[in-house]
Order: sequence, then structure tokens, then C-alpha cells
Amino acid sequence: MRSHPAHARILAAPADRLTAGVLAALLVVALVTFRDYGLGWDDYGLAHYGKLLFAYYASGFKDQSVFSFYNLFYYGGGFDLAATALEKILPFDVFEVRRLLGALIGIAGLAIVWRTARRLAGPVAGLAAVVLLMTCPLYYGHMFINAKDTPFAVAMAFLLYTLLRAFQEHPRPRPATIALFGVALGLTIGTRIIGGISIVFAAIAVVVLFAIEARTFGAKTSSFRIGSLMGRLVLALPLAYVVMGITWPWGVQAPLNPLHALEYYSHFWETPWKELFDGVRILIPDMPSTYVPKLSLLKLPEIFVTLAIAGTAGASVMVLRGEIEPWRRASLALFVSAAMLPIMISVVTRPVLYNGIRHFLFVIPPFAVLAGLAAAYLFERLKAYARPAAAIGVTAFSALVALTVVDLIRIHPYQYVLFNHLAGGVRGAHDRYMVDYWGLGLKEASEALLERMERENITPPEGRVWKVAVCGPSQTVRFELGPDFEASEDTKGADFAFSLGTFYCAKLDAPVLAVAEREGVIFARVYDLRGRSVASTYIPPAPDDLETAKPKVTTFWHYEEQTHTP
Repeated sequence: MRSHPAHARILAAPADRLTAGVLAALLVVALVTFRDYGLGWDDYGLAHYGKLLFAYYASGFKDQSVFSFYNLFYYGGGFDLAATALEKILPFDVFEVRRLLGALIGIAGLAIVWRTARRLAGPVAGLAAVVLLMTCPLYYGHMFINAKDTPFAVAMAFLLYTLLRAFQEHPRPRPATIALFGVALGLTIGTRIIGGISIVFAAIAVVVLFAIEARTFGAKTSSFRIGSLMGRLVLALPLAYVVMGITWPWGVQAPLNPLHALEYYSHFWETPWKELFDGVRILIPDMPSTYVPKLSLLKLPEIFVTLAIAGTAGASVMVLRGEIEPWRRASLALFVSAAMLPIMISVVTRPVLYNGIRHFLFVIPPFAVLAGLAAAYLFERLKAYARPAAAIGVTAFSALVALTVVDLIRIHPYQYVLFNHLAGGVRGAHDRYMVDYWGLGLKEASEALLERMERENITPPEGRVWKVAVCGPSQTVRFELGPDFEASEDTKGADFAFSLGTFYCAKLDAPVLAVAEREGVIFARVYDLRGRSVASTYIPPAPDDLETAKPKVTTFWHYEEQTHTP
């Protein structure tokens, strides 16, 4: 790995300018497409949480209803609060604002990864890391739709970046670095209490830094230097606490509340359900230890996986034996820990696992950084060998990335469901793994039904609205169809039925009016039930399933205000 100037001027290199252009192009794409993404299981509850948080602040802290809303006060709500505030000034409904805000936060995460990889290994590493992350379907898709895991992943990436700066400026990080560290730490823990795991990542890096410096300066001097670094970072804790309190007010209502939240989430609080993994329906507390590693290998693009593994291996070697600056070796230890340790913990402890690996989205940015380092290393080696070899390497990299870009475009707006070609793509994976677990297909199916009804001049019965039965989050269908429709799980007297294309939703014996489909995979269907009756849109559970055949539906998670007129 080559050493690079600590503060090389941004945009000085061609790779920097290309990265800036890529990010600008992505911003344009996001602004054009953010309305295309549907709502999921959590959107209504989180939107209402944001409304209650806003009321808490707007009332001068007098309206305390946010602290009794289901269990959401155990989560940080900075994203939800910001979305509620922006809704009041932007010409979009609250859910469109949430999609737009998610995209902007995701792009901010890409910029952070750029700066991180660039500091570690130069402009080419920054460019490669950004390209790999922005074409990662898990990251790209979730940044539009996931108001919990994507902001947490970005906050964690920001925190790692500030620690990198601190190690680079060791033993006396600058005031700006200390302030950024405080903000990042507050955002990370204020977004999700599990952000405290970053202390472990940092501790591993500090131990590496001490061990390396002790050989040069001796244990006593090295202890003073490490003490100076840590003492200055401790100065950021009050700022971190303030930022955490703004994004997660319940967390500062009492000193031990963060610990109470951590204890609460250490036990799964819902009735377990079954999800599909490797072709078998498994209770989510019983998922095998291979769950996260296997899905990581199947969900991430092959070029991402290959370079991430190479980067992790190479960085590990450099930490142990590298002839580079101590701060750089400590930083590499930080990123290897941030990428690998959560996966290793999941293998050993086997926590409750569901919805693919969205809860592990925060390991994707550090893996992208490591992959960017590997790409830059290979480029430098090829260029040293022969310039035509470097050109061939760049062409191969670009072609492999382009394959993923084609997949992203073809399956829009369901990017998050993509599996790589090793898994057989979405078509090869849909009978073996959870695909559209978020339920995004209901938006497209709703729009298709409305278009067909308008085209065929289908009007509601005299004196009542249409009744719709839904297998999935019924509030999504209610929102998308508008006031002329009543949506619930109840099939009695239903005129239409919506059914997600997942294993727990029934295929009904009724005419199909609309379909949301990509790559030969059905994401949602709409059935015509007029003149027919069905017992349920859900597949009846097997005798040993009890009530575990379908995800739990939190029926009161409804955003009551009229936020959108179809």
C-alpha cells in the first residue's frame, strides 16, 4: 500500500474529479426516481414516531406522548424527526420526503466513504470504494426505503472516518476532528444503541497502535501518547451526549435509559415468525450460524465480494506485518474490525435474524473501503508492470460494475431484492430466500389496479367504498389507493385482494387484475374477488406452525392524517 499525503487537495487528481462526477450523477438519478419506491411494513409507524417527536419539541418538551408510542422510543428518531420537519416546507407528502431524505443520507454516506478510502490509500481507492458501494444493491436499494438501517450505516461510516482522522493526527487530534468525532458518536448511538459496538472497534485499533509504538518509543512513552489521544477524544463526549439527546430524547430522560434500551433489544419482543432461508421455512430465532455470511456472499455483487475479501486479507497482513505508518496500520485494524466483527459475533451468538441482512447494512461501507484499497493496490501493481495491463484491469473492473448497473436498472425500483449471479439472480433465489420482504410491490400493484379501473371505467358500488383484503402491510394499499378504498386483512365481503409474491401469501382462485413483476418473479398480485369469497389471503399455517407462518402485523401503526391524495 502506498503512502499518500495526509491532506492532498481534493479534486486535484483525475480520480477525484471522476468521483465527484459520479456522485453528482447519482444525485440527479435520486431526484428523478425517489418517488418510484413503495412503502414497507415500518413506514407508517416510523412516520408517526417522527410526528410525535416533532410535537415533543414544538410543545417545549410538554407533549410526552412520544415516550409511550409502542416501543419506538427505544430507537433514535433523528431521521423521522427531520422528515417530519422537512414535510412542512417541501412540496411533497411525508412518505415522499422520507424517500428523498433517505437518498440524500445515502449519498452523504458515499461521500464519507470516498473521503475515508482516499485518506487511507489515495484518490483511486476513494473512487473504487464509491463505485462499489453505490452499485451495491443492498446499499443503493435500502437508502431509498430504509429509515433505520441506512442512517445507522451512514452514521457508523462517519464515526469510523472521524476515528481515522484522529489516528492520523495522533497523539493530538485537531479541535475540528474532536468536534466531528463528538457529532458522529452522538449520531451513531442516537440512531441505534448497538452503535456502542464501535467502542470495541476503536479499542482494537488503539491496542494495535500502542503495540506498534511501544516498539519505537517504549511502553511508558507510548502510554502517554495513547493517553493524550484518548484524553482529547473524551473532550467530545459532552457534544456527543447533546447530539444523542436531540436525535433520541428518551435516551437522555434518565441516565440508565441507554442501558435499558440495550437490555430490551437483547430479547426479541415479538411473536416469532418463519422466514425462508436456503429453501427451508425457519423460525427467525432458529436461523443457522451461516445466515449472515451466506447471504452476504449471495447478495453482494461478485466484484464487491472478491475485492472486499482481498482488501480484508491484505489489510490484516498490513496490520500485523506492514511497513507503513502506525496510524495507517491502526486505521486498517479499525476497518477490518468494523467489517468482520459483527458478522463473527452473529455466527457465534446466533441472534434473532430476519429480513435478509438489512440489520448488518452498517458493515457494507467498511467493506467498501477495504475493497477500494484492494482495487487501488491492484491498479498500482498493474500500472507498475505495464500501462496496457492497467488499462485492461480498469476495463475489467468497469465491465463487472456495468453488469450490476444493468441489473439495478432492469429491476428498478426493487434494487434491494437483488441477488448476485452466483445465486442465480432474483429468479434463482426467490424460491429459496426472502426477496421483497419489505412489501414494495404493493405500490406498483396499486397503481396498476387504479389504471385498469380507470381504463375500464370500473366504479365503486352505490353507497360504499371498495373493500380490499391484503396479504402484507394493508396501510400501504390504503395509502396508495386513496379514500375510495378500505383495506385490511379481512376477506369478508372484499371486492379485491392484494397478495405479496412471498411464501406466506396465498395464490387465490380468482382472476388476476394487476401484477408487479420483474425477472419473471412476482412481487405482488391483485385479484378480482367480486362474486367470490376466500377464507384468507394468507396460506394457512401447518399444524406445527401455530401463529408463526406470517410476519406479525402491528395493526395500530397507521399514520392517521391525510398525507397524500392519489
